[in-house]
Amino acid sequence: MPSVELDEETIERLDGLRVEDESDDELIMELVNIYESSEYTMFHAGD
Repeated sequence: MPSVELDEETIERLDGLRVEDESDDELIMELVNIYESSEYTMFHAGD
């Protein structure tokens, strides 16, 4: 399994975004989905 090293400040910020008992994987996947959808929206905004 791959591992990722994060600064303490980043971990604290992620913990602040966590909803209830959300796992690290669930939180990061949600952030990636938000990032991708906002990029998609920005990319197609000119259409």
